[in-house]
Amino acid sequence: MPLTSRLFLALSTILLTLLVAASPARADLKLCNRMSYVVEAAIGIDDKAATATRGWFRLDPAACRVVLQGALTADRILLHARALSLYGASPIAENGNDQLCVAADNFVIAAARQCRTGQTPAPFTQVTPTKTDDGTLIAYLAESAEYDDEQARLAGIQRLLGIAGYDVSPIDGVDGPKTQGALAAFLKSRSLASDIVSQPTFFATMVDAVQTPSPNGLTWCNDTPHKVMAAVATDDGRTVVSRGWYRIDPGKCLHPDITGQPKKVYSFAEAVDADNRTIKLKDKPLNWGGLVQLCTRENKFESSEQGDCPSRGFTATGFTAVDITRSGKTLRFALP
Repeated sequence: MPLTSRLFLALSTILLTLLVAASPARADLKLCNRMSYVVEAAIGIDDKAATATRGWFRLDPAACRVVLQGALTADRILLHARALSLYGASPIAENGNDQLCVAADNFVIAAARQCRTGQTPAPFTQVTPTKTDDGTLIAYLAESAEYDDEQARLAGIQRLLGIAGYDVSPIDGVDGPKTQGALAAFLKSRSLASDIVSQPTFFATMVDAVQTPSPNGLTWCNDTPHKVMAAVATDDGRTVVSRGWYRIDPGKCLHPDITGQPKKVYSFAEAVDADNRTIKLKDKPLNWGGLVQLCTRENKFESSEQGDCPSRGFTATGFTAVDITRSGKTLRFALP
């Protein structure tokens, strides 16, 4: 057996020892997503002196998934979640009292308090699952809107329609003519039958659509081997609003959410390393911008004021103008 397979098997065995009791009684742990975002979740298990983590579990809005099977003997159950990168800067607050190790792809980590190569610390929050009549333990991922399952699913569809360039504001989980009109237009533009909306793969279909070039609006495509962070700005004739950051992984495309009918649109993007530091080629930052100075900030931001950026804790950054008034525009980021 290859070394990597033996190592994975060993880690899995250790993790299961920590997580599953010898008793045949069932007490499966299930995660349910009541957020308007497609998320990936990781769980942490504290059992006396040992701490293990495992992820990633992908959850669509209003979907549930069993992440552990068997009776739990853990002292504490912890949870970390991240939204898909197409949503831009993560809308999920990164807080928690425990810093445990995760990896970029699917992982099982037996000793999760001391990160090794390829692992990074992430904030985990302790959760207290609800026990159902059949003994299943359920932990919910929720946001401040406190959606129920039906509202979370509709809000999730609204949010992806917005990223795809359709005006569905506000994102509230409430059905109406605007949402139905945008959804019908989206299905038509992608040659999709209306019954696909009720299928369990619909969110995967929408995510794929958002990450491919579109004939409408603005599309960013990352043709570099690096992660790219991008910002967009819109001018409605009265106010210029800049916002970011949107993460575009190598080989992926993304539509920033541009609502309404702005008179002008601007774009800026830069390649960054694993620590989010700007990548330089021959001492020159690898970015794609222009001469229009607009306000940005290192972390997630939205600014409706563009004058005197430094005095407000922002940085003046050079954006390029993008013409999407007649048809869609795809900006491809490539190495020089």
